[in-house]
Amino acid sequence: MWPGRSFTIAPASADASFRRYFRAVLDDGTTRIVMDAPPANEDCRPWLHVQQLFHAAGTHVPEVLAQDLERGFLLLTDLGNTTYLQALDADNAASLYAEAIAALVKVQLASRPGVLPEYDRALLRRELDLFPQWFLAKHHQMVLADTEKQALETVFERILAVNLAEPKVFVHRDYHSRNLMHIARSGAINPGIIDFQDAVHGPISYDMVSLLKDAYIEWDEDLALDWLIRYWELARKAGLPVAADFGDFFRDYEWMGVQRHIKVLGIFARLYHRDGKEAYLKDLPLVARYLRKACERYSELSPLRKILDRLEDKITVLGHTMDKREL
Repeated sequence: MWPGRSFTIAPASADASFRRYFRAVLDDGTTRIVMDAPPANEDCRPWLHVQQLFHAAGTHVPEVLAQDLERGFLLLTDLGNTTYLQALDADNAASLYAEAIAALVKVQLASRPGVLPEYDRALLRRELDLFPQWFLAKHHQMVLADTEKQALETVFERILAVNLAEPKVFVHRDYHSRNLMHIARSGAINPGIIDFQDAVHGPISYDMVSLLKDAYIEWDEDLALDWLIRYWELARKAGLPVAADFGDFFRDYEWMGVQRHIKVLGIFARLYHRDGKEAYLKDLPLVARYLRKACERYSELSPLRKILDRLEDKITVLGHTMDKREL
């Protein structure tokens, strides 16, 4: 890798996929990241494609120093080991989110159709279907009555109609505090953006939902609303196709959040039950809380709220669901 030079290598991080990341430290203290993406399970080419798009947009993404696609290895520049989730506090949140929003606008301004996969009806629907399969049936052992299934189907169609009516831009698809790196060195451009290989061309509000209704950190609703307004104002000034009325944009954002949180509940349950990744269970309550708040705001979502009401009487501990009355 580095002929004639010594180095050490240690795990850097892992994610919800089969990819693994290692940090190599050279004899002069320089660090590099090695991505190991087993070709039988992962494909590096989407990552490389999005890296080129986001780099061209002027955002801070890892640079590719070497690649071996046949064996699934990439050698990358190191964006450090401090995520936004680790760095954020009450004093720096405003500035860090302002930088994240500015970077997102750069990505969205670079958007064009036909370059990334479409976040189409089929993909959005497959994500929604994770909720009854994994979160309700598998995680909570909940059996829906036929009337509940029909009502949930109606809600899903309403969600999709709102989502698909939004203007489309490049969508990172997981633009949140664990995928944004805080780089403290002088002159560094924040945030460093990682884990973008699943990017698509889809609804313009999606990444702001990921950022402000983050599964891993919760902010006061008034504060999050202020950041959302700042994004909307910046996006309009930049010429992005956000709704001219903020109220309309906020509704799109809320309903996009419903789709995302339904999906995330299903994914987190699947990560535990199928993949043995227990850590995601602790994040389920916050995601469910986001979903419930939206369902309480919009009467069209009341069938979904009623299903969530049924779950209120249950508690799930490491995958085993019990009625609270049993405890």
